[in-house]
Amino acid sequence: MKKTILTWILASALVACTSQPQETYYEKQVVFPADATPEQKVDMVSRLVPTPQQLEWQQMEFTAFLHFGMNTFTGNEWGNGKESPELFNPSELDCEQWVKALKDGGFKMALITAKHHDGFCLWPTATTEYSVKNSPWKDGKGDVVRELRDACEKYGMKFGVYLSPWDRNAECYGDSPAYNKFFIEQLSELLTNYGEVHEVWFDGANGEGPNGKKQEYDWTAILAKIRELQPKAVTAIMGDDVRWVGNEGGMGRDTEWSATAMAPGSYTHKKEAMGALGINNMSKDLGSRELIAKAQEAYWYPSEVDVSIRPGWFYHADQDERVRSLANLVNIYYRSVGCNSVLLLNIPPDKRGLIHEVDVQRIKELSEYINKTFANNYVENGNQVWKAEIGQSKEYNVKANAMVNTFLIQEDIAKGQRVEDFLVEVYSNGAWQYAAEGTTVGYKRLLRFSDCTPEKIRVTVRSTRATANITNVGLYYA
Repeated sequence: MKKTILTWILASALVACTSQPQETYYEKQVVFPADATPEQKVDMVSRLVPTPQQLEWQQMEFTAFLHFGMNTFTGNEWGNGKESPELFNPSELDCEQWVKALKDGGFKMALITAKHHDGFCLWPTATTEYSVKNSPWKDGKGDVVRELRDACEKYGMKFGVYLSPWDRNAECYGDSPAYNKFFIEQLSELLTNYGEVHEVWFDGANGEGPNGKKQEYDWTAILAKIRELQPKAVTAIMGDDVRWVGNEGGMGRDTEWSATAMAPGSYTHKKEAMGALGINNMSKDLGSRELIAKAQEAYWYPSEVDVSIRPGWFYHADQDERVRSLANLVNIYYRSVGCNSVLLLNIPPDKRGLIHEVDVQRIKELSEYINKTFANNYVENGNQVWKAEIGQSKEYNVKANAMVNTFLIQEDIAKGQRVEDFLVEVYSNGAWQYAAEGTTVGYKRLLRFSDCTPEKIRVTVRSTRATANITNVGLYYA
């Protein structure tokens, strides 16, 4: 009898589970059927989701770029590849000082310029003599990449590398097959000898080689090598996991889609596909319904906002008085992390091999400001999941006598990015009043408004692609 009852319970549970409609998700990319209608395309895009590593990357929010190399000692921003290795000699290089300052500043990853356009390598590569092994620093026995990797491991920080595709020192640059082989060998050293690498960053820099020919990069082979050696790493900008936001001023879009019609920069058909849609990295619209209707495919391709804390990307002593103000950095935070992007803030070490005291102080101030601002969520039960249908509103109680001026909302992007338009109202003195409104949400959206002390808040999802999965709503005082 017990066996019969157990069988009936299991069968009933199976029927209950199978009777619930299961959503089909598309990881990283979706190709539309040739006969798909605009409505069907939008529905498919609503179920486009990140890979596990893209999701983990988004959750970092705050990452650091470390531009350091030959340019630090010459005062250039772009070297010509003819500078002597004798110039590279940081007198007090201390990567633990870098990482501790970044850790205290709230950063989750450090990304080093292992090689910039001048071709000088910060590790003792076997591919060229133009590296730290021929510098006076540590009698040629030093390895900046190794020291940074060890410091990251000590302080529990993720680690990334930038390797410039353009190399103004390599004689084979412009001989495309030969240089691609050379570049992949350099990349392989970095991805084999330094433990786990969390982000690999390439820009699209490209110039003529010594032979007057323009280099044609084999991005397919380059990305394949990364997938082989570091399958958990995200590839950025010319990679296919992370998209350049389109400017270096720290500004994300008001409408920032991670589910986008923008093809990754490394894809061979990108130019043709983007030309057909009339878009590029700097376009205002990368994911509207109108654009999706014209597209043949869509990608989970979230934006990264790269910006320097100084006017230049490399350290220059005459810019010590021109480090961005706290107010400016706070605005950048709201316009990057608060606009569904990850902030990659460049903090360049100086000639000593230390992050300058002014920069250390400023990122400490920024961290303290952010921690203080978001320490207390004045919305009650704001972290309860809300399955929001189009036009639906939800009211939340606000803690008594709480002064607020900042609104936060988040989606469960593991189930796609869906909100297209939302309204925020506050209830005070017996009436509902407008506070703020926005378009896309994604991983995180922050909106600022005038100081007020509301009793309740009401959020209305005015437009969404299928059911929106809201995971968090908050009110804060900045």
